[in-house]
Amino acid sequence: MANISSTKRRYGIVGRSPALENALNTALRVAPTELSILITGESGVGKEVFSRIIHDNSPRKHEKFIAINCGAIPEGTINSELFGHVKGAFTNASNDRKGYFESYDGGTIFLDEIGEMPLDTQTYLLRVLESGEFIRVGSSTVQRTDVRIVAATNRKLDERIAKGKFREDLFYRLATVNIELPSLRERPDDIYLLFRHFANNFAEAQGFDPIQVDDEARWLLNNYQWPGNIRELKNVAEQLSILAEKRELTGVDLMTMMPKLRERHLPAKTLNGDGNGMQEREILYKVLFDMKSDLNDLKGLIFELIRNNDLRVPDMGKIRSLQLPGAYPDAADEIDRRAGADVEHFRPAPEDPIIVDGSMQREYERSEIVEEDLSLANAERELIRKALKKHNGRRKEASNELGISERTLYRKIKEYEIND
Repeated sequence: MANISSTKRRYGIVGRSPALENALNTALRVAPTELSILITGESGVGKEVFSRIIHDNSPRKHEKFIAINCGAIPEGTINSELFGHVKGAFTNASNDRKGYFESYDGGTIFLDEIGEMPLDTQTYLLRVLESGEFIRVGSSTVQRTDVRIVAATNRKLDERIAKGKFREDLFYRLATVNIELPSLRERPDDIYLLFRHFANNFAEAQGFDPIQVDDEARWLLNNYQWPGNIRELKNVAEQLSILAEKRELTGVDLMTMMPKLRERHLPAKTLNGDGNGMQEREILYKVLFDMKSDLNDLKGLIFELIRNNDLRVPDMGKIRSLQLPGAYPDAADEIDRRAGADVEHFRPAPEDPIIVDGSMQREYERSEIVEEDLSLANAERELIRKALKKHNGRRKEASNELGISERTLYRKIKEYEIND
């Protein structure tokens, strides 16, 4: 039996999470047998790769292998595709035709998206699994085949069974061994490894330097939910490799180029308690990232105003650092007076092109510099207030927006004495 390390190298599997290694170990242990196998997991987690691992490590490895997507074959033709038909069986059936179960006799058939298979086709498949027998569409002659079935689904088959859309007896025939593949969000330690793997491979194929990411960008990658799993992560790595103008990306770069990375949709409940510590940390990180993005936008706006309006300021170093005075009561009134009612049409007069006059500068120099409030508790309180205001006090919608449970939100409202 092949070991896990060599199998990873052969099939390009990257990661070291316990759930992934357990799935690989199970696949390698059952591969030499003739048992039917059901692989479950979300779309994009690599179910077809595991079917190849099972086939290539079985006694049938020198026979043929085929992967069939049951959801991609129309309901009216799937029986013919799988089991074949005879001439005249239906319109346009001008000749006899072999199906996959006949053509791949002795090999392995991977039935992907088995949950989408029509009920009548499930009946035919059950007969093949029980006795190895099948009948071509339009024929009465019983034929035999010796194929190994590996099935896969991203659907919850127990729910399909409850709705009468999947045969329970077929489920137990298929799931002699069930291999459950973890989603990418269940493998957070593997996300950056996979990203670097895809980015390096793509850069090597295209002939340019691979992209790198800083700690903030790495945090964003690890905390995004990746609904498309490995397939989506590969697409993101390749898109960033092409679109990025520089080879080392920050968290702000990633949020600018891939806004969806902000959407983490954290679960509201956990098995052990309500996960307050982790969820609160998520809120605080979100606040800090938003503050940094807003600060960069504000700097850009100030520089655009200065350049486009030919404005002069006493000390550009102070503007760049954005260390504005804590008490500056006349500044807003003065700017409004100069700008007038319509800011868009404001142009400074040639004889008065300044935005800050001498008296205001002296007021600035006398003023006390007050440090920005960097309290995480205050930032969290303000974010909760904004979420409640946005959803008109509806706590369920606000908790979903914040990525915490209603229970945690209720506790925070009481703790911060927020009037929602």
